[in-house]
Amino acid sequence: MKDSVRESLQWSLMIAVITLVLAAIFAIISTSVLSGVVWGLGMLIVFIIVLTGVIFDTIGVAATAASERPFHAMAAERLPGAKQAVHITRNADKFANFCNDVIGDIAGVISGTASAYVVLQLAFQMGYGEGSTVQFTISVIFTSVVAALTVGGKSVGKTLAIEYSTPIIYQVGRLFYFLEVKLKITIFNAKKKKNKGKKKNKRK
Repeated sequence: MKDSVRESLQWSLMIAVITLVLAAIFAIISTSVLSGVVWGLGMLIVFIIVLTGVIFDTIGVAATAASERPFHAMAAERLPGAKQAVHITRNADKFANFCNDVIGDIAGVISGTASAYVVLQLAFQMGYGEGSTVQFTISVIFTSVVAALTVGGKSVGKTLAIEYSTPIIYQVGRLFYFLEVKLKITIFNAKKKKNKGKKKNKRK
Protein backbone atom coordinates (compact mmCIF):
# COMPACT_ATOMS: atom_id res chain seq x y z
CA MET A 1 0.00 0.00 0.00
CA LYS A 2 1.33 3.43 -0.93
CA ASP A 3 2.27 5.81 1.87
CA SER A 4 -0.16 8.45 0.56
CA VAL A 5 -3.06 5.96 0.61
CA ARG A 6 -2.11 4.71 4.07
CA GLU A 7 -1.87 8.27 5.38
CA SER A 8 -5.24 9.11 3.82
CA LEU A 9 -6.89 6.08 5.45
CA GLN A 10 -5.35 6.90 8.83
CA TRP A 11 -6.57 10.50 8.56
CA SER A 12 -10.06 9.34 7.50
CA LEU A 13 -10.27 6.95 10.45
CA MET A 14 -9.04 9.59 12.89
CA ILE A 15 -11.40 12.27 11.56
CA ALA A 16 -14.33 9.80 11.75
CA VAL A 17 -13.57 9.10 15.42
CA ILE A 18 -13.20 12.83 16.15
CA THR A 19 -16.51 13.51 14.40
CA LEU A 20 -18.23 10.80 16.44
CA VAL A 21 -16.93 12.22 19.72
CA LEU A 22 -17.61 15.87 18.86
CA ALA A 23 -21.10 15.12 17.53
CA ALA A 24 -21.96 13.32 20.76
CA ILE A 25 -20.56 16.17 22.88
CA PHE A 26 -22.37 18.88 20.89
CA ALA A 27 -25.63 16.89 20.93
CA ILE A 28 -25.47 16.46 24.71
CA ILE A 29 -24.62 20.13 25.28
CA SER A 30 -27.30 21.46 22.92
CA THR A 31 -29.97 19.13 24.36
CA SER A 32 -29.11 20.03 27.96
CA VAL A 33 -29.02 23.75 27.14
CA LEU A 34 -32.30 23.70 25.21
CA SER A 35 -34.20 21.70 27.81
CA GLY A 36 -36.18 24.00 30.02
CA VAL A 37 -35.48 27.25 28.11
CA VAL A 38 -38.19 29.37 26.51
CA TRP A 39 -38.66 28.97 22.76
CA GLY A 40 -37.28 32.46 22.04
CA LEU A 41 -33.97 31.62 23.69
CA GLY A 42 -34.05 28.26 21.93
CA MET A 43 -34.28 30.02 18.56
CA LEU A 44 -31.31 32.19 19.51
CA ILE A 45 -29.29 29.08 20.35
CA VAL A 46 -30.19 27.54 16.98
CA PHE A 47 -29.03 30.69 15.17
CA ILE A 48 -25.75 30.62 17.15
CA ILE A 49 -25.20 27.00 16.04
CA VAL A 50 -25.87 28.01 12.43
CA LEU A 51 -23.46 30.95 12.75
CA THR A 52 -20.79 28.60 14.14
CA GLY A 53 -21.13 26.36 11.10
CA VAL A 54 -20.91 29.35 8.75
CA ILE A 55 -17.78 30.72 10.47
CA PHE A 56 -15.94 27.38 10.34
CA ASP A 57 -16.97 26.88 6.71
CA THR A 58 -15.54 30.32 5.90
CA ILE A 59 -12.26 29.52 7.67
CA GLY A 60 -11.97 26.19 5.85
CA VAL A 61 -12.43 27.80 2.44
CA ALA A 62 -9.98 30.58 3.35
CA ALA A 63 -7.35 27.95 4.20
CA THR A 64 -7.59 26.42 0.72
CA ALA A 65 -7.59 29.84 -0.97
CA ALA A 66 -4.68 31.35 1.00
CA SER A 67 -1.07 31.38 -0.22
CA GLU A 68 2.01 30.71 1.91
CA ARG A 69 4.05 33.64 0.60
CA PRO A 70 2.48 36.48 2.64
CA PHE A 71 2.87 34.45 5.82
CA HIS A 72 6.53 33.73 5.11
CA ALA A 73 7.08 37.49 4.88
CA MET A 74 5.21 37.96 8.18
CA ALA A 75 7.24 35.16 9.78
CA ALA A 76 10.45 36.89 8.67
CA GLU A 77 9.24 39.95 10.58
CA ARG A 78 8.50 37.66 13.56
CA LEU A 79 4.84 38.54 13.68
CA PRO A 80 2.99 36.31 16.17
CA GLY A 81 0.82 33.75 14.42
CA ALA A 82 2.63 33.90 11.07
CA LYS A 83 4.34 30.51 11.46
CA GLN A 84 1.07 28.95 12.51
CA ALA A 85 -0.61 30.46 9.44
CA VAL A 86 2.07 28.84 7.26
CA HIS A 87 1.30 25.45 8.85
CA ILE A 88 -2.41 25.98 8.19
CA THR A 89 -1.88 26.68 4.48
CA ARG A 90 0.49 23.69 4.17
CA ASN A 91 -2.17 21.45 5.71
CA ALA A 92 -5.07 23.21 3.98
CA ASP A 93 -6.75 19.98 2.83
CA LYS A 94 -6.93 18.47 6.31
CA PHE A 95 -7.68 21.79 7.97
CA ALA A 96 -10.54 22.49 5.54
CA ASN A 97 -11.81 18.93 5.99
CA PHE A 98 -12.03 19.47 9.74
CA CYS A 99 -13.62 22.94 9.52
CA ASN A 100 -16.04 22.30 6.64
CA ASP A 101 -16.92 18.63 6.97
CA VAL A 102 -16.55 17.95 10.69
CA ILE A 103 -17.62 21.16 12.44
CA GLY A 104 -19.75 22.44 9.55
CA ASP A 105 -21.72 19.21 9.10
CA ILE A 106 -22.09 18.67 12.84
CA ALA A 107 -23.46 22.21 13.18
CA GLY A 108 -25.93 21.46 10.38
CA VAL A 109 -27.17 18.26 12.02
CA ILE A 110 -27.37 19.77 15.51
CA SER A 111 -29.18 22.89 14.24
CA GLY A 112 -31.77 20.66 12.54
CA THR A 113 -32.35 18.65 15.71
CA ALA A 114 -32.47 21.80 17.85
CA SER A 115 -34.92 23.39 15.41
CA ALA A 116 -37.32 20.45 15.76
CA TYR A 117 -37.08 20.71 19.55
CA VAL A 118 -37.81 24.46 19.52
CA VAL A 119 -40.76 24.02 17.13
CA LEU A 120 -42.34 21.38 19.37
CA GLN A 121 -41.81 23.55 22.44
CA LEU A 122 -43.37 26.57 20.72
CA ALA A 123 -46.36 24.53 19.53
CA PHE A 124 -46.95 23.12 23.03
CA GLN A 125 -46.78 26.60 24.57
CA MET A 126 -49.37 27.77 22.04
CA GLY A 127 -51.64 24.90 23.07
CA TYR A 128 -51.15 22.67 20.03
CA GLY A 129 -49.95 19.10 20.24
CA GLU A 130 -47.50 17.20 18.09
CA GLY A 131 -48.82 16.50 14.59
CA SER A 132 -51.20 19.45 14.54
CA THR A 133 -51.50 21.71 11.49
CA VAL A 134 -50.09 24.67 13.43
CA GLN A 135 -47.08 22.64 14.58
CA PHE A 136 -46.49 21.49 11.00
CA THR A 137 -46.71 25.06 9.68
CA ILE A 138 -44.30 26.40 12.31
CA SER A 139 -41.92 23.53 11.56
CA VAL A 140 -41.91 24.27 7.81
CA ILE A 141 -41.38 28.02 8.32
CA PHE A 142 -38.65 27.71 10.96
CA THR A 143 -36.81 24.92 9.09
CA SER A 144 -36.91 26.99 5.89
CA VAL A 145 -35.52 30.05 7.67
CA VAL A 146 -32.69 28.02 9.24
CA ALA A 147 -31.86 26.41 5.89
CA ALA A 148 -31.89 29.79 4.13
CA LEU A 149 -29.62 31.34 6.76
CA THR A 150 -27.24 28.37 6.57
CA VAL A 151 -26.95 28.33 2.77
CA GLY A 152 -26.97 32.12 2.42
CA GLY A 153 -24.45 32.54 5.23
CA LYS A 154 -22.08 29.96 3.74
CA SER A 155 -22.39 31.62 0.33
CA VAL A 156 -21.40 35.00 1.78
CA GLY A 157 -18.69 33.30 3.85
CA LYS A 158 -17.13 31.68 0.79
CA THR A 159 -16.98 35.05 -0.98
CA LEU A 160 -15.32 36.66 2.03
CA ALA A 161 -12.97 33.68 2.41
CA ILE A 162 -11.71 34.01 -1.15
CA GLU A 163 -11.38 37.80 -1.04
CA TYR A 164 -9.82 38.00 2.43
CA SER A 165 -8.14 34.60 2.80
CA THR A 166 -4.83 36.05 4.05
CA PRO A 167 -6.19 38.18 6.94
CA ILE A 168 -8.65 35.44 7.94
CA ILE A 169 -5.98 32.74 8.15
CA TYR A 170 -3.58 35.11 9.87
CA GLN A 171 -6.15 35.75 12.61
CA VAL A 172 -6.59 31.99 13.01
CA GLY A 173 -2.80 31.69 13.15
CA ARG A 174 -2.72 34.27 15.93
CA LEU A 175 -5.29 32.21 17.83
CA PHE A 176 -3.14 29.10 17.41
CA TYR A 177 -0.10 31.11 18.53
CA PHE A 178 -1.97 32.11 21.71
CA LEU A 179 -2.93 28.47 22.34
CA GLU A 180 0.66 27.29 21.86
CA VAL A 181 2.40 30.06 23.83
CA LYS A 182 -0.08 30.79 26.61
CA LEU A 183 -1.91 27.48 27.03
CA LYS A 184 0.82 25.11 25.72
CA ILE A 185 -1.61 23.48 23.28
CA THR A 186 0.18 22.57 20.04
CA ILE A 187 -2.08 22.33 16.98
CA PHE A 188 0.57 21.58 14.34
CA ASN A 189 3.79 19.73 15.14
CA ALA A 190 6.21 20.95 12.49
CA LYS A 191 9.22 19.15 13.99
CA LYS A 192 7.84 15.71 13.20
CA LYS A 193 7.37 16.64 9.57
CA LYS A 194 10.91 17.93 9.32
CA ASN A 195 12.29 14.74 10.84
CA LYS A 196 10.35 12.67 8.33
CA GLY A 197 11.79 14.73 5.54
CA LYS A 198 15.33 14.16 6.86
CA LYS A 199 14.76 10.41 7.06
CA LYS A 200 13.58 10.31 3.46
CA ASN A 201 16.67 12.23 2.35
CA LYS A 202 18.92 9.78 4.21
CA ARG A 203 17.27 6.80 2.52
CA LYS A 204 17.89 8.39 -0.86
